[in-house]
Amino acid sequence: MVKKSTNNIIFILLVIGLVFLGIGCAGKNSEGSHLAQNISSDGTPVKETTSSQAQSISVKGSDSVLPLAQAEAEEFLKENPGKSISVTGGGSGVGIAALIDKELDVATASREMTTDEIKKANENGVNPVKNVIAYDGITVVVNTKNPVSKLTLNQLHGIYNGSISNWKQVGGEDKIISAISRDSSSGTYADFKNDVLLGDEYRADALTQATTGGIVSEVSQNPNAIGYIGFAYIDKSTKVLSLDHGKGPVLPTPQTIRSGEYPLFRTLQIYTNGEPKEGTLTKEFSDFMLSQKGQDIVSKVGYIPLKK
Repeated sequence: MVKKSTNNIIFILLVIGLVFLGIGCAGKNSEGSHLAQNISSDGTPVKETTSSQAQSISVKGSDSVLPLAQAEAEEFLKENPGKSISVTGGGSGVGIAALIDKELDVATASREMTTDEIKKANENGVNPVKNVIAYDGITVVVNTKNPVSKLTLNQLHGIYNGSISNWKQVGGEDKIISAISRDSSSGTYADFKNDVLLGDEYRADALTQATTGGIVSEVSQNPNAIGYIGFAYIDKSTKVLSLDHGKGPVLPTPQTIRSGEYPLFRTLQIYTNGEPKEGTLTKEFSDFMLSQKGQDIVSKVGYIPLKK
């Protein structure tokens, strides 16, 4: 009887030991694997991944490119749950400066980097590589109540350097022109200065806006205002002007911009530090923007894709 009781006690102790061993292993696994549940954009759970596998990149720069970069990132993340892309604006100059300082992964720009910027980047160990992602036309807009519907490039030049100050001088009403401009950190500001002002300075009384949306808002509310924006920002709150550069007035459209018939044609691009490496999120996102699906998004946002 004693022997049988002893065997029973040993058996019970072994069972208890195995139970505690199982609990300990489970606790170790839950603590060591750091599993995190990610939620997709529609609120549904997605496959769990370890924190070491999580990937994120930052994209920053041009306000003109901002709506496109946001749309591209949103669609990309739907197909790649568990990854993260931060997209912000601020101006081409802001994005390029952050790239030079190694503070981001992708800089968006509506202008090309200057020689000085490239030199500064190289001195800081950064090798800027450009990829064009879309075409754009700088679009000149006025208030919907303004009777003026077209301008020559010379007239636009005069309005922004200050030599033309009244709408009457360009076929409009006898009212003082309110010229609206982007700030100097904007790539659109730089392109407009190069292509329209041709080296002249902006008029001293030009009202600057930190964002393209600010220009649209100001022009929509001020009957005497004129401004310039990216093609994708066109809406019914403002009136788009035709521009004449010696061959007759031309409205900005996807066709006239792609063909170069519209005079204020430009490219939109991204810059990375060197060619993105295979397997990185920067490479995956760059390739996505240039893919057919990415280029379809270019059209949906309102810019012009690289191919018809």
